[in-house]
Amino acid sequence: MNALRIVMLFVVSMSLQAQERRIEDLYKLNNITGSLLIESVDGKISYQHQVNDKETFLPASTFKIPNTLIILEEGLIKDQSEIIQWDGKTREYARWNQDQTLKTAFQYSCVWCYQRYARRIGDEKYHSYLRQFNYGNLLTGNDIARFWLDGDLRVSVKDQIKFLRKLYAEDLPIQQRHIKTLKSIMLSEQNEHYQVWSKTGWSGKEGWYVGYLVTDNQTWFFANHIEIDKKSDLELRKKLTMDTFKILNIIQ
Repeated sequence: MNALRIVMLFVVSMSLQAQERRIEDLYKLNNITGSLLIESVDGKISYQHQVNDKETFLPASTFKIPNTLIILEEGLIKDQSEIIQWDGKTREYARWNQDQTLKTAFQYSCVWCYQRYARRIGDEKYHSYLRQFNYGNLLTGNDIARFWLDGDLRVSVKDQIKFLRKLYAEDLPIQQRHIKTLKSIMLSEQNEHYQVWSKTGWSGKEGWYVGYLVTDNQTWFFANHIEIDKKSDLELRKKLTMDTFKILNIIQ
């Protein structure tokens, strides 16, 4: 029995190595440096590409996931459809230059919307929530309206997955109705084969695509961080992740 188990473990290990080599080839083919982690909901299966536990990054707009929960829990906005009035200032993205809702602010990564609420939340409350969430290095910085963009907050690829697990299980010190509102906003793709709850992020040379994917009988968490050298690299945040799911035969 022990010999059979050893053989089975060897076969599984070889298969895993082969799949991870294919993932590595995918990144090389696209000339992208990055770190990708995909984990099954039970934690028994994990696929990794260049994951370093000590390597941490600015969360950029992926912080809108916990930030949305904080805004809702603090009662600063009642639901995903409440109007966030545009201040009339023209910004670089046309979609930002209009009234928003929490849903559109999340989906369009509207920075000014979240900055408005960040100033009202303040440093003390942010630190409290970061500790309760055990999110990243728990630091903010000098500018409360930018700490997730270019401040002191840092997260690893594994940190992203850990928080997503808590969100998925609704195991956070947040009212359940607010968690369900966030999940509704995060649903980014659905078809007859799978559904995806996700968020992108971008700050300078750092790009993210994080979330979880659900098929008929499986749930997978993912966090992909890539280096952005040119604007066309941004589409690879999601594309490399979804192509990896195809390599792993999780989706077709």
